[in-house]
Amino acid sequence: MARKFFVGGNFKMNPTTVESKRALLKALNEATLDPEVEVVIAPPSLYLIPVISELRKDVGVAAQNCHPKSAGAYTGEISAVQLHDAGIPYVILGHSERRALFHETSELVAEKTKSAVEVGLTVILCVGEMLEERESGKTTEVVEAQLGEVVKLLDPSKWKQIVVAYEPVWAIGTGKVATPDQAQETHHAIRAYLAKEVSQEVAENTRIIYGGSVNASNCAQLSVQPDIDGFLVGGASLKPEFVQIVNTKLTAAKSSS
Repeated sequence: MARKFFVGGNFKMNPTTVESKRALLKALNEATLDPEVEVVIAPPSLYLIPVISELRKDVGVAAQNCHPKSAGAYTGEISAVQLHDAGIPYVILGHSERRALFHETSELVAEKTKSAVEVGLTVILCVGEMLEERESGKTTEVVEAQLGEVVKLLDPSKWKQIVVAYEPVWAIGTGKVATPDQAQETHHAIRAYLAKEVSQEVAENTRIIYGGSVNASNCAQLSVQPDIDGFLVGGASLKPEFVQIVNTKLTAAKSSS
């Protein structure tokens, strides 16, 4: 069965006003989106519940993080249980900014992932290497180590709730982007790792999306790679070009017909 193309928009700590949030939602609500693409946006937690009610129903909503515990004395945190109860079906976990700025380890990311899938959330699980790790030829080693902690904790049946997002850290917000060949090489390595450590079925069915300065000008070349199943978009998700990225497959099909 073909893997459904997936495009996520990670708003990060944006926008800064309710008015700007409404403008973003209005643009999405009025856009023509490829119905064959699973589209999800991740606004700041403050906006999650209003976005659910204001956004068109064929676009999903994701939290940008969650705590591994279901409840307790964890000031400032939100649990997977709370997200599920509030009708938020997706969560981004393991983003490089969480790993680097908030010192989240791969072990903690794995605990969060287990907690999220157990209550029924779909996890956008981020992995990726630093520039020095790529330059020293350690990309595959780093990504496999990050995934390995999740493999240890997750029942194989739960991988249907995982979308792996490969985001080379050196390409996030820098304007640099992995070449289509570089991205494909790592996506292929991730799929091979899942086949070896989980199962061939999981490897074939798990969507592996690319993130790292994705925009309207580079998404078409990336989208035709056999192991790239979509994108996790950062800055461009706050701009009109997000719709172009969502529609990249549809645009290509129209151009070739």
